[in-house]
Amino acid sequence: MATYREKTRGKALSSLLHCLLFFLLGALAMAASVAILHLSSSEWRCSRLTDVNDDDPSSSEVVEEWGMVRTRGVQFVVGNGGSRPFYVNGFNTYWLMVLAVDPSTRGKVTEVFRQAAAVGLTVCRTWAFNDGGWRALQKSPGVYDEEVFKALDFVVSEARKHRMRLILPLCNNWDDYGGKAQYVRWAQAAGVIDVNLTTSGSVSADAFFSDETIKGYYKSHVNTILTRVNSYTGVAYRDDPTIMAWELMNEPRCASDPTGDTLQAWIGEMASHVKSVDPAHLLTVGTEGFYGRSSSSPVRLRVNPNADVALVGTDFVRNHRVHGVDFASAHIYPDTWLPAGATREEQVRFAESWVEAHVADGEGAAAVGGKPVLFSEFGVSVSGAKKAAAFNATSRDAFVEAVYGAVLRSTRRGGGGAGALLWQVFPEGTEYMDDGYVVVLPRAAATAGIIAAHSRRLQAFNSRCKTMTRNVDVRLVKYLLMMFPLECTLEFFIF
Repeated sequence: MATYREKTRGKALSSLLHCLLFFLLGALAMAASVAILHLSSSEWRCSRLTDVNDDDPSSSEVVEEWGMVRTRGVQFVVGNGGSRPFYVNGFNTYWLMVLAVDPSTRGKVTEVFRQAAAVGLTVCRTWAFNDGGWRALQKSPGVYDEEVFKALDFVVSEARKHRMRLILPLCNNWDDYGGKAQYVRWAQAAGVIDVNLTTSGSVSADAFFSDETIKGYYKSHVNTILTRVNSYTGVAYRDDPTIMAWELMNEPRCASDPTGDTLQAWIGEMASHVKSVDPAHLLTVGTEGFYGRSSSSPVRLRVNPNADVALVGTDFVRNHRVHGVDFASAHIYPDTWLPAGATREEQVRFAESWVEAHVADGEGAAAVGGKPVLFSEFGVSVSGAKKAAAFNATSRDAFVEAVYGAVLRSTRRGGGGAGALLWQVFPEGTEYMDDGYVVVLPRAAATAGIIAAHSRRLQAFNSRCKTMTRNVDVRLVKYLLMMFPLECTLEFFIF
């Protein structure tokens, strides 16, 4: 006959085995729940966007905390602790600083922000450089025109008034507004470099990426811009949440080194420098998104619009894996990238596949490594010397809807397609600068309607995801508590 002690020990052992079983099941449940939550955190478990009533403004209204935009996984986030995703509908208007210098045209800055905000656009990309030449910000290395700097201050101040975030590129690959060639000319004038820049766009300008003196000029410019104290607001640029992100360069290319090694080294060095001056803001490279031969698989190379772009010294995957680069960027110009004779349908299909490929690479651990992908320029020309034969204003609207649709498919699952910025929005009275891509919203009612509808969908998504994410967290906690009964836990430790 078993003694009382033996019975007690047997009962305790049975309880222990019972508890261990519970803990084993609970551990399995926890692993499954965490895996589900991990997927949910990237998908946010939000209401379907098709349920949003586009005609009901209250369904998409968001009161946004004006803090820094950050990243969490493959999303931009805002709010306390990054509590809400920030999917972007934005635009480009590159000349804002230059027109703000002249009091007679300064009002155009306010006008374009007001019109953009009216259709729900939330991010503007505009130049934070003008190197040498007419109305230059940087007249020579380290020498700035204070009146032009005050014009940039005004742009930042007006953006904040209209709840508009800014992406500010710090230099240009092209000759417009100075670009890398201007930096090389400055080095020539100083007698520290000897190259031939007689041909516009010459690869000799690629000395920008390797010459130590020129890199010093660029770093000095970075320091000056990032530490600038706004004369209107009194806030240093590096402390201002109106600025969403810095961009190292607009469309960098280094065709003199198609391996990509030269540009890759420059990106790494400059990303580190920018972060040393301003660790708070986001940073991107500014590339067009081409895949290079040196580091991309044949599958990726087939995504490129033509064979030549694989030799311009860039690689979307490699360039955006650099430490300090917070999100990936790409552009979309099928009308100028695809071979001559491409039909409108072919150009639209290319744009959609381009978006899908880059979003997949942004999300892929083996590719970019889990970063948001922003299509920071997209458009097609419908007028002027660059007019694409396949497009007019009506077919351009169809193209814009196709790009929005491709990005939205990522948004609906909480993916890495972080948004798209139209090239480009102008206010009335500035059409003399039209490059063929310009949209004047008051004169393009159909286009404005498409933009506004897309904005409402993204605003509704951004708003609804905040609550839904918290609900997922609460359900997980409740489920785990059910799997770990308090009395079982106590009995285990008492024994």
